Amino acid sequence: MDNAVGPGGMSAPLYLGDEVSAAGYRLAGARVHTPRTGEETTALAWARSHSPLVLVSAAVAAAVADSALRAALAAPAPLVLIVPDLQGEVPLPDLATRLRAQLGLEA
Repeated sequence: MDNAVGPGGMSAPLYLGDEVSAAGYRLAGARVHTPRTGEETTALAWARSHSPLVLVSAAVAAAVADSALRAALAAPAPLVLIVPDLQGEVPLPDLATRLRAQLGLEA
């Protein structure tokens, strides 16, 4: 992983996911990292300490420890977003269902 800094001294977004998608994110100016199997939770923790915006593929997010992922998504900073993975093998979380459950509208 590199420590690229974008224009104006702003730290670049960091993408965690597959190598093919990472190539596209790198072309768009993001730093990228493809964690090895079993290292997803550690990679997310590292990314959160090194970037103001962390983009996590759905496949990597599915492999991160549930408590670590919840904490990352709930924290006000850095912003952590789950993005679709290229193969589409892992669906994105259903945000509407999650919000209804958090608001107590569903059992």
